[in-house]
Amino acid sequence: MQSSAGVCVCVLCGLPAVGKSTVTHLLSDHLHTLGWRTFIISYDELIPEEAFRFNTPERDEDEDASKQVGWKQHRQAVLECVDSFLQDLSADRLHTPTGGGIGSVCGRFQEAMKKQQIVTVLQNTHSEPQRLALLLDDNFYYHSMRYQVYQLARKHSVGFCEVYLHCPLEVCLHRNRVRGQLVSDDVITVMSNRMEPPNTEKNQWEKNSVTVDNTHPVSHTQLQELLQVISSAIENPLSPVHDDSEQREADRQLCACSVVHQVDQVCRRLISQSMAKARALTASGDELKALARDLSEEKSRFLQELRVQLLQQLGQDECVCVERVVTIATDTFTRRTHVTMERSSLRS
Repeated sequence: MQSSAGVCVCVLCGLPAVGKSTVTHLLSDHLHTLGWRTFIISYDELIPEEAFRFNTPERDEDEDASKQVGWKQHRQAVLECVDSFLQDLSADRLHTPTGGGIGSVCGRFQEAMKKQQIVTVLQNTHSEPQRLALLLDDNFYYHSMRYQVYQLARKHSVGFCEVYLHCPLEVCLHRNRVRGQLVSDDVITVMSNRMEPPNTEKNQWEKNSVTVDNTHPVSHTQLQELLQVISSAIENPLSPVHDDSEQREADRQLCACSVVHQVDQVCRRLISQSMAKARALTASGDELKALARDLSEEKSRFLQELRVQLLQQLGQDECVCVERVVTIATDTFTRRTHVTMERSSLRS
């Protein structure tokens, strides 16, 4: 059976339609030729499609908030599946999965294991254990999303690396349309504004990462670079640290996410109120749609700015009063909402 000593977790991140799945399978094929085993963990295949349908200007804000909560819960479920998989792997008790609930994340994860014959292949390894790479295919557009995976890798003392794929937004939008408009243009555009590429200078834990321009098919040189970063990860497994610096970083990220989430809910209510006022003024359908888009974009910018400010404060060990931050943020966004509505009125 495979032990965790020869395992690494590789996060492949980037916008929708940037080509993550294509590169993931390309990497998997080449790793197989090197004698490795791979386990492709695609979030698109594990999380139900309806969980992704949120954050578009025309949606009802309350329904949108409910969908986003569900989406986060599904993402957490995927991490729990990976956690259990690594735990079973290190304890030498990996078994053929059964049950888990039809359609659930756990059930889909187990089906992926069966389809890729993970258990069968690892159990049939009688010679020197094969190296195993878990390839996580998702957008992972926030540092905090990738940091959660890093924490799992460190918890189980396995390797960790990141592959960030990028290309111009226009290219992603075009590819998305060609493949059948799987994701709305609005969602891809918003995600592009929120994308946080690996920052090796700011985040030491992201040091083992590589950035690839995927405007054109991956070249042989780029492929070798990707293989090298994965090899480096597996040769340098993480080990749990005994100081609290990593825990403080995790707490900082969680605190910021919690505050931003609370402010996000308030902003959604304010936008709903603003849209109700606009409808009462008998604005046209086109005007309402434009206003919804403007307010949504303003909210995205505002929350991004708030998150940066919070992380700076928390990084300086400043005490943050959540209620006070939410109150100030609410007043600030209320003013910015009024300005956005005035601009929309002037434009019309």
